[in-house]
Amino acid sequence: MKRRDFVKGMAMAGAASGFTGAAAGSTGAAAQGLGDRATGHSTARSGAPLAQDDIVVDGLFAGAIRLSHLREMQEGGAHCGVASGPTDMATFAALLRFFDEYADEVVLAKSVAEIRAAHARGLVSNVFCWQSATVLGDSFNSPLGTAATSLRAFYEAGLRQVGLCYNVANAFGSGCLEPEGPLTRAGHRLVEEMHSLGIILDVGGHTGERTTLDAIAISDGVPVICSHTNIAAIADNYRCISDRVIDAIAGTGGVIGISAVNDFHVRGRGNTGPTPHVGIEEHVDQYDYIKNRVGVDHVGMGTDFVGGMAIPYGGGINAEIITTDMVSEPWRFIRGFESIAELPNVIDGLRRRGWTDDEVAKAMGANWLRVYQQVWGG
Repeated sequence: MKRRDFVKGMAMAGAASGFTGAAAGSTGAAAQGLGDRATGHSTARSGAPLAQDDIVVDGLFAGAIRLSHLREMQEGGAHCGVASGPTDMATFAALLRFFDEYADEVVLAKSVAEIRAAHARGLVSNVFCWQSATVLGDSFNSPLGTAATSLRAFYEAGLRQVGLCYNVANAFGSGCLEPEGPLTRAGHRLVEEMHSLGIILDVGGHTGERTTLDAIAISDGVPVICSHTNIAAIADNYRCISDRVIDAIAGTGGVIGISAVNDFHVRGRGNTGPTPHVGIEEHVDQYDYIKNRVGVDHVGMGTDFVGGMAIPYGGGINAEIITTDMVSEPWRFIRGFESIAELPNVIDGLRRRGWTDDEVAKAMGANWLRVYQQVWGG
């Protein structure tokens, strides 16, 4: 397979289905702080990014972009968010109308250059992803016909990040509820095509461990991510990733995004009772764990926030599929970070742990931008 020139991307490393986004730039309340990078001491006020050119990236929030989440991003000082994109042209057309209506606040970004340009103009940027590649299953897995798929068309529409499976098995491999299933022949083909196009491979979290490790094994030279998950060593939840997966993702140069889902901080397998509602300190423990295990270059934010979006929780979970020890109801996020509007609380929490300005900037966006640059190129 012909791969992109990731060595060139590495040289750039130092430059760092709902509707949502976030305005940035000098107009944002959290965008004014300046830090002393040379000493590592912050002169920014509470919760502020470290310098005006720092770009805060949420590696994944649930659903597609929506107005309520856009407003929360603006309030919290987030500048770029990855969210679900269209799987059909009618949905894509509706999404484009949203971008037209709020063109003075949010843009669809297909490159790091466009993310940076939006930030310079005081706009929020939105990147399209799919949390699961299930929609592609028939085209990749048919024993008849040709190897042609629709992935290239969605790439041209803006698709830049794809997860393989969503909790359960599909044509490509197994989900987190069936962690021993391997990457399939179709999955192997999909990984190859994603790398060829320059689409980020998103594994772990919703994707099972063996499928994840198999996919990483054929991704030599390409950074691989887990956009939104938590730490199995802290809470042995199906949605949390093991140290093996953490190490493997870091070994590619990739990034692990920390979610704000309360259950994934404290609810382990076999726990079907009430889940304690934990807060910022327990959340920052997750960032510390990744930093201490594989280094600060491999941790990011991936909130999985669902605010303002209708979701099948609150009595809607399919208990035949989603076990009650994986998620409890009502669905909730950690105390003090229940929407992206409360992002300053996380930044303050990292600073209380002694994280330097450079380290906070990496976790809040620079690490994501490095990977985006390496995989997307240009």
